[in-house]
Amino acid sequence: MSTPAPGRRGFVRVRAGSQRKENNTSTFKIGNGDEPVLIAKQQGERMIEAGVKAAVFPGQGSQRQGMGKDFYDEIPVCRQTFEEASDALGLDVAAICFEEDARLHLTEYTQPCLVATETAMLRGLAEKYGWKADCFGGHSLGEFSALVAAGVMPFADAVRIVRTRGRLMQEAVPVGVGAMAAIIAEGIDAEAIRTALADLPVDVANINSANQVVVSGEAAALPEAGNRCKELFSGARPCRVVPLNVSAPFHSRFMKKIEEPFREALKQVSGAWNVQNAPCVTSNYRGGFHPADADGIANNLVCQLSSSVLWRDNMQALAFRAGAIYEIGPGRPLRDFFKTVGVTCESVTGLAAAEKIFAGGS
Repeated sequence: MSTPAPGRRGFVRVRAGSQRKENNTSTFKIGNGDEPVLIAKQQGERMIEAGVKAAVFPGQGSQRQGMGKDFYDEIPVCRQTFEEASDALGLDVAAICFEEDARLHLTEYTQPCLVATETAMLRGLAEKYGWKADCFGGHSLGEFSALVAAGVMPFADAVRIVRTRGRLMQEAVPVGVGAMAAIIAEGIDAEAIRTALADLPVDVANINSANQVVVSGEAAALPEAGNRCKELFSGARPCRVVPLNVSAPFHSRFMKKIEEPFREALKQVSGAWNVQNAPCVTSNYRGGFHPADADGIANNLVCQLSSSVLWRDNMQALAFRAGAIYEIGPGRPLRDFFKTVGVTCESVTGLAAAEKIFAGGS
C-alpha cells in the first residue's frame, strides 16, 4: 500500500487498490493497476467540490431514429457538428440519424453516429445555455464522446476512429456466434460471476451498477452461464437474465484479436491529442481517470475492447469529484445505474429536457 500525499483542493492522491482513513478522509479501491488516482475527501457519506459538474455519455444501445434532430433544427452549432462528422466520414450522418436508415443499427455506423449526436448535444447546451462540465465519463463507446467533450480528442478524428472500432468489433466474430446478456440481481457480485463461469467461454463484460453485470461470449454457452448465475444469486428476489440485442460479444476475450489493429489506428492520430485534459475523463478499463499521457490513454482504449467496463467504479470516481452529474445522449440508461450507488444523475435526451434543467441556469 502506498502512502497518500496531500492533494490540492480537498483531494488526496492514492494508488488504486489502497484504502486509508485519516482525518475524516476516506479513499476507496477504484479500477485496475496501481497508477495514481485522485479520490475526493469524504465527509460522512460524501463530500464533493462545490460547483463541479460532470457530463456522462451513454454508449451503443442508446441510439434511436431521430436522435439529436431537435438540437439540429434549433441550434446552429449542432448543425455544424453533424456537417463536420459527415465531412470526416464521407457519409450523410444527419440522414442516417434522422431518417429510416437500417445503418443506424449496424455497429460500424452506430458508433460514429452516436458520438456525433452526443457531441452536437453538448455543444448545443454550451451555445444555448452557456452550460459546461468540468469532468467527464462515458460508458463503452461513450468514453470517446467524453474524450471529445474534454478537448482531448479532436472530433473529426474521433468519429473516424470509432467507425474503425465498430468495423473491427463486428469483423472479430461472425454474426450469430457471439452474444451478451445482462445479469440483474440485488447486490450482485461480479467476482463471484467470474469464478462461476471460469470454465465457460463467457466473460464479465460490464460491471454496470450495484445490481447489474453484463456477460459476453459464445452464444451457445450463454444459456448455461445464465443458469449458473440464477443459482448463484437465488434468493427472495430471483436473479434475472436478459439477452441483449447485439451483434457481437463486446468486451470479451473474443475482441483480443482486434486490439493491435485498433492500437495502430489510435497511434496514427494520437499526436493531435490534448493529453493534459485527460485526467478529467474516466477510463472504463482503469476505473479511475485517464493519465495525461498519449500512450496511456491509447492503452486504456485498446484494453477496453476485451476487458470489463468498470462503470460502477467510474460512477464512484465521478461522484466524489462532481456535485452534479448530467447524462447527455439520446437515451438515459446511466441515470438508473447512478441511482443504485445513491447518486442523482439528470438526463438530457432532448431539448425539452434541456430547457427544463438548464433554462434556470443549472
